[in-house]
This record gives sequence, C-alpha cells and structure tokens, in this order.
Amino acid sequence: MKMNKKLTYLFGVVLLVAFAAFSLKAFDSALTAYVPYEMARQESNRAVQVAGALVAGSTDYDDSTHFLHFTLVDEESGDTMPVRYEGLKPANFDEAISIVAIGRYDEATAEFHAKKLLVKCPSKYQGAEVKEYG
Repeated sequence: MKMNKKLTYLFGVVLLVAFAAFSLKAFDSALTAYVPYEMARQESNRAVQVAGALVAGSTDYDDSTHFLHFTLVDEESGDTMPVRYEGLKPANFDEAISIVAIGRYDEATAEFHAKKLLVKCPSKYQGAEVKEYG
C-alpha cells in the first residue's frame, strides 16, 4: 500500500512537470521578440518584430496584387531594412511616425517579409513630432 502512494505521488509530480514544460513552450512560441535589424537578418528561422520610421519616398504599393514594399530606418543606428507585406495597405500608412513589422527575414530576397504591420500615426499622438528620413 505504501509503494502505491509513492507511485501515485511520483506520477503526479511527473505530470505537473510535463504540463509546466508544455505551457512554457507554448507561451514562448507565442511571444515575438523585438530585435535590431542585424539580429532579424540572422534569425530567419523564427518570427520577430522590427520597428522603425518609414523612409520618405520608399513606399511602393500594387493595388492589383496587394504587395506593399517599403524601407524602415532605425532612428538610433541609421540601419535600414527593406520590408515586403502582402495585404491591404494600412490607413494613414504614409503619415506613420513609427511602424512595427512582424515576420521573418528572407535571405533569398534580402527583405523582411511581414505578416502583420502595426502603424502609429501622428493623429493618435497629439504633440508628437513627425520625423522624415531620406
């Protein structure tokens, strides 16, 4: 009888550890880290987030295919990142003060392929200064 209690206890502990490990793995895969452009170029095997300002005049959008190409610039380092996004062009995209692209870097095309874009517009942030690069 004593051995049966120990086995039940051991089984419970193993089950809890397995559940905790599974939960941490699922949570970790749901997180998308912000990374500098250089690291994004090296992390092509997982989704990451890159942020920056829109380079003036770099936007090219094709209405028929819904491909959006543009270039981001890191305001601190001055490094640039060409981005490709397939989808409708976000409203007020050209007036954005900051853009976050979520996706993966593609070494073959030397572009960051964004699956999702988050656009911060000056109208949402009264008093924010709009910086233009280019």
